[in-house]
Amino acid sequence: MSPADGFGSFPGLVWEKVLLKVKKALVFLDEPSTESLHWSGGGASALFEAGARNVKRFSSFEAGADDEPKAVFVVSTLLKGRTADVIKDIISLSRFQYCVVFTAVPHSLHVNSGSSSGGVEHEGRNIAFERFEEKLCEWMGDMNYTAEVAYVPLTFARISPQLLLAPAFADLFPLVESDLQSVNEKRPEKRRFRCVADVETAALPVELQLKMRAFVSALDALLDSLNAREESFAVGPMSRLLAAELANHPQAKNRRKNALNKGSVVFIDRTLDLTGAVAHHGDNLVEKILSVLPPLPGQVTDVQVDMWELTHLQKTSEVNGVLAPGCLAQNQSTMARLLWETMLVAKQKEAVMEVRRQLVEAASKENLPIKMSLGRVTADQLSSYVQLFRGHWGAVENHSGVLQLGLATAQTLRHSALTRWDACLGFERLLLQALGDSALPDILKQLLPLIKSSGSAVGEDPASGDLSVDELLVLLVYVYSLAQETKNRSQDEEQVEKVEGEVIGALTLLLTKQTTLSPLLQDITGVPSPEELTMERAHTALEHVFETLRGLSHARDHLKQLRSVYSAGVGGHQATYRPFLKQVLEEIFNPSRPECPDIEHTSGGLTDLLKTGFSMFMKVNRPHPSDHPLLFLVLVGGVTPSELRLIREVVSSHKTGTQVLVISTRLLKPANIPQLLFNTNRLSPDIGV
Repeated sequence: MSPADGFGSFPGLVWEKVLLKVKKALVFLDEPSTESLHWSGGGASALFEAGARNVKRFSSFEAGADDEPKAVFVVSTLLKGRTADVIKDIISLSRFQYCVVFTAVPHSLHVNSGSSSGGVEHEGRNIAFERFEEKLCEWMGDMNYTAEVAYVPLTFARISPQLLLAPAFADLFPLVESDLQSVNEKRPEKRRFRCVADVETAALPVELQLKMRAFVSALDALLDSLNAREESFAVGPMSRLLAAELANHPQAKNRRKNALNKGSVVFIDRTLDLTGAVAHHGDNLVEKILSVLPPLPGQVTDVQVDMWELTHLQKTSEVNGVLAPGCLAQNQSTMARLLWETMLVAKQKEAVMEVRRQLVEAASKENLPIKMSLGRVTADQLSSYVQLFRGHWGAVENHSGVLQLGLATAQTLRHSALTRWDACLGFERLLLQALGDSALPDILKQLLPLIKSSGSAVGEDPASGDLSVDELLVLLVYVYSLAQETKNRSQDEEQVEKVEGEVIGALTLLLTKQTTLSPLLQDITGVPSPEELTMERAHTALEHVFETLRGLSHARDHLKQLRSVYSAGVGGHQATYRPFLKQVLEEIFNPSRPECPDIEHTSGGLTDLLKTGFSMFMKVNRPHPSDHPLLFLVLVGGVTPSELRLIREVVSSHKTGTQVLVISTRLLKPANIPQLLFNTNRLSPDIGV
């Protein structure tokens, strides 16, 4: 098996270790572990096929029956604090005699979570795990009962053969300038950091340090399974800290001594290009599916697909909740898996046509009365093909995956929210054209009429064409992520503040007119309902939002070469957005191999330091990301489906023999970014303690 093949199969192989233990057991899964199983381990059916008696949520309100003596717990966090309390609660309400606990956090981090080395085992023993096994026996009520604790890196979800996501790290997001105040609070004035690029790992809160080390440990486990020896590179402040952590990780040092497969790992901060993350691209089907269909409960990535069209039920309110939803994760069918991979990276037109082709082929195989249609694919056409399977339960079972993806496509294409998607896309294009000739206050003034005209866009389902407050916040992120590209950036600060004040006032008024508050607005304002939202509270919340937005305009200030994601229109050509990721890849695969100062090589020890020192006096070839046949892109803060296609296109255009594999904290849709910016405790993430 090649390293690239092993990359895609790694999560499934890890789950096999868990499946060996679930026979006759009651299985409890926390949400990140559930998502990994959902995409990579065969879902709940894999647990039942392996002999599990039942599968339950990881919650203090769950318990085993009197005739269920064995339990398996699968968690993504430390076996301390809240996680330990939940395990204790479940055991105390049950009559278990045999408990197995799998954690995705290695023993080294359990021993000493505050140490950069992660602690060491005592004479090869996992002391922390042994102590937790004793606790399990105490909670079961008999020290002679059986308890086992093991580390299994159940961190990743296999979205495609070239893409792994880390659901447990979906809230790991690079710091922005507004976080500096909190970082500097406890530091002497002379030692305070001037910008995010200066921040050191030791200065960060313990929770964030632990989150970062757990992420690096997961990467090390993945690289170890691939027998890979890597050089680490970083683009961005958070990436630099993570790359240094991997370079100096004790287990990674040992691995690199004997590993055979050479590779490069390039960490990239999402905050260096939020323009591409919030832009409403018109050319990717999956981005729209993720944006308009409701999320699958407990999942970061997947969505609910309404399956009523496969039944004879009438679509009424009484039917809601009767049918289990479909989803995008299709592990059982090869055809469905290939269809999903096409949808993920192809242009929308190509993806939709492939959905139609697969539905037609499936209907033909089942001898259903299919009527071929050429030309433009419509939602009604796809629905009509799906409905041919209604009542043919054998055919439905044979092609369940393709039918779910077909329904997801049809339901997205007819969704009313696409009108507002197109409106956002249109306004983004206008802003892009105005950027080269306008200062930031002028750009913000263009937003004011849009905000004021959105007075009717209240509640969760704004009128056609009107934008919700959530969507206006997405547009503001788009504006500020490009603010350093504006004309006369050194404009009068008073003028900027004046116009920002007008925008905040207009948004405050709009916010207080809402009849319902979206989850994002509830989190930003700190109130669950409009009745509790005062004008003063709304205004204060929006001032905090703008404090964060201002920092976005400085995200690339520390870079020397890759400072712009904007190309002004010249000679009749329109202005264009230049994806930061594409620029990085062009630098990596440039045949002349120039040394880009923004792609920092991270030293892995004394040998590399000596090389760096000698290079000042003699010619020493510095490591380059394109040196090796494997390139791992680690996108900290998320990746969009459009960027996955971009990666494939750049690699293909350079005709390089390098295999590029992507690891990311999440698969992004535009609405994720305001949540990560305005409602994520980046400095003190939840680590389950």
